[in-house]
Amino acid sequence: MSSTTQQCQIGLIGLGVMGKNLGLNLADNGYSVAAFDLDAEKVQGILSQDEVERGDQPARITGCTSFEDMLSKLEKPYLIILSIPAGKPVDIVCGKLMECGLSQDDIVVDTGNSLWTDTVEREAQYNGKFIFFSCAVSGGEVGARFGPSLMPSGDQAGWARLEPVLEAISAKVDPNTGLPLVNNEPGNPVKEGEPCAAYIGPTGAGHYVKMVHNGIEYADMQLICEAYDSLRSALGLTPKEIAAIFREWNKGPLNSYLIEISAEVLDQDDPVTGEPLVDKILDVAGQKGTGLWTAIGSLEVGSPAMAVTASVYARALSGLKDNRVKASGILKGPEVTQVADSEKEAYIQRVHDALYCSKICAYAQGFELMKTAGKQQGWDLDFAAIAKIWRAGCIIRAVFLQSITDAFNKDKELPNLLMDDFFAGQIEKFQSSWRESIVDGVRLGVAMPCFTSSLAYYDSYRSETTAANLLQGQRDFFGAHTFERVDQPRGQFYHLNWSSDREIVRIK
Repeated sequence: MSSTTQQCQIGLIGLGVMGKNLGLNLADNGYSVAAFDLDAEKVQGILSQDEVERGDQPARITGCTSFEDMLSKLEKPYLIILSIPAGKPVDIVCGKLMECGLSQDDIVVDTGNSLWTDTVEREAQYNGKFIFFSCAVSGGEVGARFGPSLMPSGDQAGWARLEPVLEAISAKVDPNTGLPLVNNEPGNPVKEGEPCAAYIGPTGAGHYVKMVHNGIEYADMQLICEAYDSLRSALGLTPKEIAAIFREWNKGPLNSYLIEISAEVLDQDDPVTGEPLVDKILDVAGQKGTGLWTAIGSLEVGSPAMAVTASVYARALSGLKDNRVKASGILKGPEVTQVADSEKEAYIQRVHDALYCSKICAYAQGFELMKTAGKQQGWDLDFAAIAKIWRAGCIIRAVFLQSITDAFNKDKELPNLLMDDFFAGQIEKFQSSWRESIVDGVRLGVAMPCFTSSLAYYDSYRSETTAANLLQGQRDFFGAHTFERVDQPRGQFYHLNWSSDREIVRIK
């Protein structure tokens, strides 16, 4: 293992894909790193990569053989970053570090995809022993290496020390255009621009925001897949032709990382057969749980996130591959007739508009969920700042996040993105195409769970009166659950004696 003569500024534990790249990112930005992993080969891997990238410059990363060895090579008070799997491993490592002599001024930062409630419990558990801080990271391998989106939360004293580090390694955005500033060249990090790192709030807030980010990501990915399925089923287009359409869409309001990489996937040929790779990938989608956490969280606080929930169910349904294969020979759908050539351009435009409107609804649901949860937890979340740090470095980075930033800058108390003048105007402009596109899909038998749930959310949200009055009447009939009256003040509840004289009784 290589070593340096002076103490390192930052300890890094966990040198998998994300940890290794975060370490190199820290080194690019001038921080000396003491790196440790239980797998010695991973330690050697980051040292070898550092040697290649730094050339004849002094070593920036010091390899360590144990927790004790790492602490001996760190300046005090310690600043230690964990890039390890969520759950029990975090507590095991924290326990090992305490055995090695952590003090109350030392900071341990969890950058994994931890469940936010676990983070809250850990902060309380380790309070007074050391500062347990969380920093959710989005951006994948490339983001970790050249600038991720960072969502830190926890102790204010910890943030004061971490702020310059996290802002340095985060993605940057041009303040004038709102577009990412990108330079994927090792040793030459982007220094200018607005950093995609902002203090989210007290312990747990950052991981909650990241959880919702991932829920939006689930919905966004599913929406793109439904657009692809509609185009392919109705128009008979090849994957490469749809890739070309997506690249054209990426020049407008749908400009985003996910549209960009979807085009890349659709354009890729299978190295084995030479056929489209997407046709060789089994249609069974995996998931690591963050989308499910978001869906559960929305149900727990009563904030509808229908697009997120639909996307989680879509992945679950994809896993029923064997059953679907059997059902395909039994269950019949409509006769599918492809769209005439003269109608193809209009059909493509309708799918574009449907994707855009559905995407707006998915983000609206995500931000409303954060607002509801924030109120319940006492978090003063800055939604303009959250949208700003998602403009670059993260998986859901998209050009229209600038419009979300503008919306919350204009009205910090905005109850829902759909009520912002810009987004209300966008849906008014494109909703006819949105509705027609969904009708197209239903007519052709194309499954569109996220498109349809997004439209249902929009139509429900804009309705002054819904059918919930009948539902509450049903509840009162079989369970005496009471109801409020439209002609009386809110908070006064009534029951009708359904089984006797059918008189109205005020309950409270």
